[in-house]
Amino acid sequence: MEVILAKHAGFCFGVKRATHLAFDAADRGGDTYTLGPIIHSPQVVQRLEEMGVKSVESVEEVENGGTIIIRSHGVASSELEAAEKAELEVVDATCPFVKKAQEHVATLSNEGYDVIVVGDAVHPEVQGIVSYATGRVYVVSTGKEVDRLPRMAKMGVVAQTTQSFEHLNDVVAACLARGGETRVYNTICDATAVRQYETKKLAGEVDCMVVIGGFNSANTKRLAQICRELLPRTHHIETAGQIDPAWFEGVNRVGVTAGASTPKWLIDEVIARISAIDQDKIG
Repeated sequence: MEVILAKHAGFCFGVKRATHLAFDAADRGGDTYTLGPIIHSPQVVQRLEEMGVKSVESVEEVENGGTIIIRSHGVASSELEAAEKAELEVVDATCPFVKKAQEHVATLSNEGYDVIVVGDAVHPEVQGIVSYATGRVYVVSTGKEVDRLPRMAKMGVVAQTTQSFEHLNDVVAACLARGGETRVYNTICDATAVRQYETKKLAGEVDCMVVIGGFNSANTKRLAQICRELLPRTHHIETAGQIDPAWFEGVNRVGVTAGASTPKWLIDEVIARISAIDQDKIG
């Protein structure tokens, strides 16, 4: 059984940067916290907890000072202000691509645009991006949702960094059809686009796909969705221990990909587990 790993599986630049900052802060010791999970990988969060880094939901939970790490998805502007007001040492691990989306929203609002964010309204990245608007702001996921918005003379569009180009194009087309002025910033991360392209190609070349990443990871779930549309024999897992040997009955080629928040050691463990199952079948 051949196991093929997508070329760009696992950590993207922003996540790698965030984890390095978090582990460096943990090594320095002292009271250290992350404002929300540093990345959407429960296994990485657990390792940080074992090093004494606690995940909190708000600055108010930090009572005795220390260091607070801003997660890779970013936080609401008010949370960042609260951390600075509390005189905590702030390590800002916000992904630079997310930071750029936040800046675009602030600029658009200040220039009189109503802002439309293409994304998942309950995702922490989107909630953070939205907070930088000073005027009207709407979160949509499809062009049909744009049709239900009030009339706007000036529309500014940005996207959650892990969105697909198809979703962004659909929303932009709906905005243009409404008339008025539309300014668009493509804030989709290149790493996301590359992973989606490679995953789609790989799913068309194998008998089974295994997608590794947190069940709370938006970009990993999107990779699994892309695979299932082409190959129903797709399995989304977090760890090697969740693999069922029955998945590989009659399979000659297995494709493996991983979300941008998935560390290399988890990918290595999954590939080793699949290889062991193959050896058991041969034996």
